[in-house]
Amino acid sequence: MRQTLTPFLLGLALLATGCGSSSSTTSAPRDTTTNGYGRDASQLRLQARIYHSSATSSSVYFKLHTEDLLYKSEGGGGPFRANVLVTYEAYAANGSKLPLDSASTYVRDRGDSKDPDKELIGSMEMKRNATAAFTLKVTARDLNRDQETFVYLRVPEAQLGDRNDFLPVDARTGLPLFDDHLAQGGPVKVMCEQLPGRTLQLRWYDQQFKLPAPVFTEGTPGPIDLSPDSSYTITTSDRGSFELDLPPTGFVHITPDTSAQRGYTLFVLSSSYPVIRKATEMLPPLRYITSMQEWERISSATNKRMAVEKFWLDAAGDRERARDAIRAYYGRVESANRNFTSHVEGWRTDRGLVHIIFGPPSTVRRTEKGEVWTYGEENNLMSLSFNFHKRNGDFTDNDYVLDRDPMFKGAWYRNVESWRNGRFYQN
Repeated sequence: MRQTLTPFLLGLALLATGCGSSSSTTSAPRDTTTNGYGRDASQLRLQARIYHSSATSSSVYFKLHTEDLLYKSEGGGGPFRANVLVTYEAYAANGSKLPLDSASTYVRDRGDSKDPDKELIGSMEMKRNATAAFTLKVTARDLNRDQETFVYLRVPEAQLGDRNDFLPVDARTGLPLFDDHLAQGGPVKVMCEQLPGRTLQLRWYDQQFKLPAPVFTEGTPGPIDLSPDSSYTITTSDRGSFELDLPPTGFVHITPDTSAQRGYTLFVLSSSYPVIRKATEMLPPLRYITSMQEWERISSATNKRMAVEKFWLDAAGDRERARDAIRAYYGRVESANRNFTSHVEGWRTDRGLVHIIFGPPSTVRRTEKGEVWTYGEENNLMSLSFNFHKRNGDFTDNDYVLDRDPMFKGAWYRNVESWRNGRFYQN
C-alpha cells in the first residue's frame, strides 16, 4: 500500500534550507537541450509546483518517489537511508543565464527496507518581485546514487487570481496535489490565501475534442469554445480556501470576478488517469494505428478487451511479442498522459501523438515559444525534427501545437506500419 511521507513540515519550520544567490553560470532555461521525455527509464521522478501565498512570497513544493531513490545502510543491515538534495534556481524571463535567486534543502529519509514505497513531499519558501515573470528550475539529486533530474516551471507576470495563486490539496490529508487533472468526481480543497472572503466565479465546460490528425496533414487542433455549459459562484473562507465537489466530466475554470479570463482550472479525467487499466481505455489510443474498417470492427465488438488483444496478437504473430508490443504502446500512452496533458489527456495532444508513434525524442530544445524534438543527431540531415509552438490560453499552460509538414508522411507510415506488425523501436 502506498504511503505518503512528509519528511519535513510543509513550510520553513523543519526544512533544512540554505538560501542565497548563486554566482555560478548555468545553461539558460530559455533554450535548453535535454534528454527526451521518458528516454531514461532510471531517471528520478520529480514533480514540482509553485504557489503564491502572498504578493511577495511563494512556496515551491516538490514530490519524490522513494522507489526511485537508493537507500543505503551504514552497516550490514537496516535501517536504510536516502539522501537527496533539492534545489531551485529562479531566472529572469528574458533568458538571463545568471539566477536571480536560489535555495536548497536536504531530504533525508529512513526506511527498514532497501525499497520502501512512499512519496516524499516538501517545500521551500522564496521571496519574489510582486509582478515580474520568471522561470524556475527545480533539481533533485540522489546523493547516494549521484543521479539527478530537473523540471522547469515558467511563472508568468503575476496578476491577482492567476493559476499560481491557487493550490489544490487533498481534502483528507491537507497535502498539496501536483496535478490539476483529477480523477472523476469527489471533493477537493483549494488554497487561495490572497483571496480571503472573496466570491469567485466558476465556469464549467464539458466539451468533446477531436483526436489530432497525422503529422503530415494540414490543420491544427480546434480551439476551446469559451462559452461555459454552466456557471456559479463560491465564497472563500476568511483564511482563503474553499472546497469543491468536482463534476464527473469536463473542467472548472475559477476566476476572481466575471470580467477576468485568466484564472485557475481543475480538469476531471478518467478514474484511473494517468494509467491505462480498462479495456475501454485501451481502445481509443488504437485509432492512431488502425484503419477505419479495423477501428469500426474493434469499437463495435461486444467484448472490447478481446478485440483489442486480438488486434495485437494478429499484429505480433505470437503472444510474447504481443505482450511486449502492448506494454510498449500503452507505456507511451501513460508517459504522454504524465507529460503532455492539457485540456485533454496527454495521449490526445499533438505531442502525445508524436511520442506514441515515434517514441521519446533524442533531444528536446525548449524555448518560451515552444519545443523542438529531434530524433537522431541535431543538425544532421538524416535526423527528424518536430516543431511544437506553444498556444497560449486561459485554461492551461501546457498546450502545444505541431507544425505539420507533408515531408513527415514517409516517416509516419513507416512507424505506423512497424506498430501494425507488432514491432517497435527507438528512433
